[in-house]
Amino acid sequence: MALALKPGMDLHHGLHMESSAREESDGLAINMVIRQDPFSITLDASALLAAAIMLIIGMHTLDRVFLEVMILAIPIVLLIRNDYHNFLNLGPGGTPATPAGYVRLAWYRLFALRDPFSPPPADPTLKPATGILQQQPLPYRPGPRPVVAGLAPQRQLNQAGNLQTYQALKLALEDFSARNPGKFVTATSCLEKHGFALFARRPLNVCGNGEICHIHTSERSLHMNLHPDDIKEVLEKGWGQRHPMAWKGWVYTPIPSTFVMIYAPRDESDLRIVLKIIEAAIWYTTTEKVDLAPPLE
Repeated sequence: MALALKPGMDLHHGLHMESSAREESDGLAINMVIRQDPFSITLDASALLAAAIMLIIGMHTLDRVFLEVMILAIPIVLLIRNDYHNFLNLGPGGTPATPAGYVRLAWYRLFALRDPFSPPPADPTLKPATGILQQQPLPYRPGPRPVVAGLAPQRQLNQAGNLQTYQALKLALEDFSARNPGKFVTATSCLEKHGFALFARRPLNVCGNGEICHIHTSERSLHMNLHPDDIKEVLEKGWGQRHPMAWKGWVYTPIPSTFVMIYAPRDESDLRIVLKIIEAAIWYTTTEKVDLAPPLE
């Protein structure tokens, strides 16, 4: 997941070189429709008759154990095929959209968080020692939570943010990094390998070359790294959920236990809250308090 830099190339230059490719991929991803198709089998009269005849013939000509394995294997294969296509339907992400990538995620799925709405346990050795969102608590997010699916990629299936709000969010982060070029930079996410991201040049809590947050251009949700205190506030107020691979245990995971999804901002009011949450991500990554504001009309 690390960004490969050529000899003599610093982080800023290496990230800046990707900007044109990022814009191109953003434009393509924005037009994607994220979906998950339910598993179903439809048999017309002819197919049903053929299946019955095949089953009767098999009962009289095949070994019983072999026939039972065949009957069981067919729906399993179809289930895997449907699940693989749903993985592809989530769009580009950090995992290659290949059978090998799917098998890797199938392994990780065995250890996925069962409750993405409970914060990670407090760590007394963590720096910074506290979060910042509880100093000015977030309002509750209006409406129900969106439906979320996938591991890597993880995506919203509904309540996608609109293009205008996405562009305002992106512009706010670009303006912020331009005003602080010695501390922050924007480029393509090195975790997702797609989509716009904000990086810290000198991170305290390192995640993906100092990546603070990235935006999924397909449905405009975000991923970021937050202090456990701030994760608790975000979860309680309905603004996001933990990443299903954000566990801490003996099984390796490429992301920290403090990695969360923040739901796509739907309007200017949501945008202001999401910017406050990004301020908390900057605090956790760099221990620096900043003020982010949406761009003026």
